[in-house]
Amino acid sequence: MKKNLVITSLIGALTIILGAFGAHSLKEILSVTELKSFETAVRYQMYHVIVLLFVNTYSKFNEKTKNTISYLFFIGILFFSGSIYAITFGVSAKSIWFITPLGGIFFIIGWLKITLSFLKKDKLQ
Repeated sequence: MKKNLVITSLIGALTIILGAFGAHSLKEILSVTELKSFETAVRYQMYHVIVLLFVNTYSKFNEKTKNTISYLFFIGILFFSGSIYAITFGVSAKSIWFITPLGGIFFIIGWLKITLSFLKKDKLQ
């Protein structure tokens, strides 16, 4: 759990850095559409950081559940937000088009794992 919280905190700090960078430095460089995509990546990253903080401090989730959800969200952040950042900074969208939705799938699976964990009350802890 501590490892997950450390990684989550670092991703949270990175989220703030990227958000500030986008708001202050990219306005002059990116089109409105590109900036909106960048902001979407930052927003989804922060949403999942907040959920990861909850997941990893929620006492009714066991360590396996915390790790599973954390890894799903870490990969989701890397693929979803990371691919949008890469496209923003010049990587051809045509070469990595499949990575963004793959990240979204990892997010969805993570959310479904949370749902199943709540439904299986008797198996929590």
